[in-house]
Amino acid sequence: MQINLSFDRPEEGPDSGPVTVGWFLTSDKGAILYDAPERVSYRQTNRSHSKSASRCPAVIQLESRYFMVKCPFDIHIGFGRDDKGKPHLINRAGTASSIRGNKLGEVLTLVNEAEWRYPDRPTIQLSLPYCFIADETVYVTQLSAFMHYRPDPLPGTIFGGRFPLNIWPRPLMWAFEWHDPTKDIILRRGEPLFYVQFEANGPDRPVQLVQAERTPELQTYMEQIGGVVNYVNQTFGLFKAAEAMRPAKLLKRKED
Repeated sequence: MQINLSFDRPEEGPDSGPVTVGWFLTSDKGAILYDAPERVSYRQTNRSHSKSASRCPAVIQLESRYFMVKCPFDIHIGFGRDDKGKPHLINRAGTASSIRGNKLGEVLTLVNEAEWRYPDRPTIQLSLPYCFIADETVYVTQLSAFMHYRPDPLPGTIFGGRFPLNIWPRPLMWAFEWHDPTKDIILRRGEPLFYVQFEANGPDRPVQLVQAERTPELQTYMEQIGGVVNYVNQTFGLFKAAEAMRPAKLLKRKED
């Protein structure tokens, strides 16, 4: 009796195998404060029992698809209004703050009240230099660090977002909607600030995150698409124009 065996090989091509995503900082100023994004993983926990959640394939699959960005600063702020009713932020840490008062205002902004989604929920923004790039279609989703426990829960929710990073590399900020402004916001350096998830062509493709070089070509492209949110309302409508002027290669892995 003759038995014929055949083995299917995975498809080969530009859309197969791991997708490479590069991360970089838009500025070298204070770069030592900003840790590299890390893959979310709890594999160092209890694995002695075969039914432990640490060994569950579904749990491992989920954790491996998220990367966390850590908070670079210690911040303790409250919300208030002056005698004219104008909203403002209060630095609760005062002179004990690790950030000088004049520097805190450079990274943390209270959004104009007219732009809040709800009249009783202030919106703040923490500026960050983290940016991602890829040379194929990859969407990045920013969301809260929902797998990390906080003993003092934040009094609100972050603004998530999703966009194609290959044609719209822009720095991610931490935007927060303050549901209960009577409670302070406390952020600690080194704690997870938010997660990012990457989606390429094919839901099963793993992600390889590498540090990218901020090349002159990448810098020029970012300047060409930068700041347009100040002039148009629907920036997603500019994606085709951005793609047309984008160089074929923008991701260059940074050498150690």
